[in-house]
Amino acid sequence: MYDHLAQVLLAGIVLLAFNAQAAPFPDPKIDDTRAPQKSIRKAVFAGGCFWCTEAVFEYVDGVDKVVSGYSGGTKETADYESVSTGRTAHAEAIEISYDASKITYGQLLKVFFEIAHDPTTLNRQGPDTGPQYRSAVFALDANQKRIVQSYIAQLDAAKAFRSKIVTEVADFKAFYEAEGYHQNYCTRNPRNPYVMFNAQPKVEKLKKSKPGLLKKK
Repeated sequence: MYDHLAQVLLAGIVLLAFNAQAAPFPDPKIDDTRAPQKSIRKAVFAGGCFWCTEAVFEYVDGVDKVVSGYSGGTKETADYESVSTGRTAHAEAIEISYDASKITYGQLLKVFFEIAHDPTTLNRQGPDTGPQYRSAVFALDANQKRIVQSYIAQLDAAKAFRSKIVTEVADFKAFYEAEGYHQNYCTRNPRNPYVMFNAQPKVEKLKKSKPGLLKKK
């Protein structure tokens, strides 16, 4: 992740235009139904810097917990220094624990694709480049895989973005929690320039465009 202010400012400018949509953003046609009672399930997404994706989903009603970490590689290389080389097969990812009686997997995907990142940039999000910043969904079971594959096809057919979605859909193998200083980073460091120009605009977009999805204070 870059700390140089000029790079951060440029990323912020790019972010203002990111996810430029050519058509209204649709709900998933194929999705889970709400659970009849509280049921904690998990989803694992990768969409660039995990600080940013974590920051967005922490505001979503029905999300019980968000953890930053690594997925796609092995336990031996699941540390920030190794993952930052881009040679570990890991992506910076988040593990979302959510209450399926309040929000569905498909609704989480909608936030992921519409708000949390740009799924049309290959191995890049804002100022961060490399395969560790790739767009990916790690499906925990066949049903999750079916929902995300269907939704990507639906979004491409609807021309929801000006470019084709490049999100990797992979079978989940393992999630490794990142170092403690990465957890809740945006909440703890709101004045960090990277956070101000890359994470906070996404959170503000969520608040303005999806008020019904926000946690109640």
